[in-house]
Amino acid sequence: MIYFAISVVCIIAAVYIASVLIVYGTQANRPSGSPPTELVLWDPAIFLYAALGTLSVVIIGSVYKIAALAKGGSAVAESLGGRLLSPNTADPGERQLRNVIEEMAIASGMPVPRIYVLDDEPGINAFAAGHTPGDAAIGVTRGCMTLLNRDELQGIIGHEFSHIANGDMRLDLRIMGVLFGIVCLAVIGQVLLYSSRGRGRNPLLFLGLALIVIGAIGVFFGRLIQAALSRQREFLADASAVQFTRNPAGLSAALQKLGGTGSQVKSAHAGEASHMFFGNGMGTSFLGATLATHPPLAERIRAIDPSWDGNFHQGTVRVAAALSHLGSA
Repeated sequence: MIYFAISVVCIIAAVYIASVLIVYGTQANRPSGSPPTELVLWDPAIFLYAALGTLSVVIIGSVYKIAALAKGGSAVAESLGGRLLSPNTADPGERQLRNVIEEMAIASGMPVPRIYVLDDEPGINAFAAGHTPGDAAIGVTRGCMTLLNRDELQGIIGHEFSHIANGDMRLDLRIMGVLFGIVCLAVIGQVLLYSSRGRGRNPLLFLGLALIVIGAIGVFFGRLIQAALSRQREFLADASAVQFTRNPAGLSAALQKLGGTGSQVKSAHAGEASHMFFGNGMGTSFLGATLATHPPLAERIRAIDPSWDGNFHQGTVRVAAALSHLGSA
């Protein structure tokens, strides 16, 4: 979290500079005959207001988001459109998913988490979320259940159990909270900008614009840090999945299908949880690997399967799984 603290300090500095310029601009527009205004680069009073205001927004926003996630992984799963899987489901694909998760719980020594299905997501993806193993949830896209065989699904579930066992989930939720707090700055900027329309050179107009820009820059650097932290943990989770399943071919095949089919998550909240997904849930960014929350697929595959031929494979819908889902819809 030290990186996010540095990010917040930089945001405070940016808000202070913007505030000084706005105050200077306001005073410079005084009636003619007034003494000239000097630009004072250091003003303790303005800095205090800027620091307290920025910290208040970030902290209140973060606390609000963390409180909204207080019930653990279920809150994340539901925000992404997940449906709690019934233990009495008649869907063969859903029964297989439950069986695989129960097997991985035994293999990892973890309690069985709540299971959610993202019915409207055709890509291959999954996530684990929660504060502790006791309130953890695993979410799986419908694409995982219709495009993967049992060994491939087992590899992905083993990967998610690694995140539960390694305590990655708590950090993931904190990241979501801090990012939301930073986003709140941009939201306040939009409110100030909207309320100041049609009022000429209103200082609030310039403050609103400044907060929007500062919030956007803050989110960019937050995403950058988010990506760096997430990439390092994905290799460890892949290695742990191989230990749990004792079947590296299953995870390798799942990653190859992910590369050929795609893993994008369409939910409006996918960006907040992008660092939690098994694969890149946000599609291709114009900044490429800079903001990628996951290592390149080729590196992940070769780490567990050095003999891989370099080709990705298009996932083929398993007819039985697709028909059972349509029948239960």
